[in-house]
Amino acid sequence: MKIALLTCQRLPDLTPADQLLIPELAKHNIAAKAVIWDNPDVIWTDFDYLIFRNTWDYYEKESQFNLWLVTIKELGIKTLNSIDIIEQNKHKLYLRELQNQDIAIIPTVFIKKKKDLNLAEIIPPHWKKAVIKPAFSAGSFLTEVFEITDINKINMQYQDIALEKDLLLQEFKPEIETEGETSLIFFNKKFSHAVNKKPKAGDFRIQVQFGGIYKTVNPCAEVIQQAQTIVNTFPNQLLYARVDGIIINNKIQLMEVECIEPDLYFNYSEGSHQRFVNAILDLIK
Repeated sequence: MKIALLTCQRLPDLTPADQLLIPELAKHNIAAKAVIWDNPDVIWTDFDYLIFRNTWDYYEKESQFNLWLVTIKELGIKTLNSIDIIEQNKHKLYLRELQNQDIAIIPTVFIKKKKDLNLAEIIPPHWKKAVIKPAFSAGSFLTEVFEITDINKINMQYQDIALEKDLLLQEFKPEIETEGETSLIFFNKKFSHAVNKKPKAGDFRIQVQFGGIYKTVNPCAEVIQQAQTIVNTFPNQLLYARVDGIIINNKIQLMEVECIEPDLYFNYSEGSHQRFVNAILDLIK
């Protein structure tokens, strides 16, 4: 069996952590290799499965990525996660769908692309601070945190962006600075491990490239069950999902469910590569 571990041009060989999946899969007679998703020379029908891993530029190439998904679907090539899940998860409107299923999300206003953006008209009056970002994005791309007193400045800044992109406006939770964001990682809908991420002093971005501080954590059973409920909203197979949220009084306020290309923090949990590969084996047998 041949599997393509999908990546991007700036990480042609995958991240070091994801590279370790290749020898782990080889133990099971599976030939896996890193493949750049938008490399025009790839013959996709050479592979039995495609697994999304480090496709970390997909949101910068939105139209191209969408067309590529159509191509892979038309070729009938199996992917993990499935194309249907990728198409649902790439646009953060799925958060509203989860909210409609009684999942607690960070307070969010969903803004469809429009010609005349007027944040002052739509922002809840009790918010003191907010986050704005595109609905099709990742890694703090075009993301700003602002005080409500600066809303006119932010409105001008996002006028042109709103013409082309749907936006999310979210209430800023100060707990992101004190409690951080917690990621609960699931393989084949089974809890694997969790990592807490805090921003460096004076910042709101928890990504490691911005100085975020990461550590392994052991959430209580109540929190794991809440994340499990979120994962179980997906009706189909799910090789992996990362549930990201702020945990306040043992309650998850959901920020995102990452099902496309999340860092799965293999380095923070012994045996996680093996658990991931076992999940692959369970889904392809």
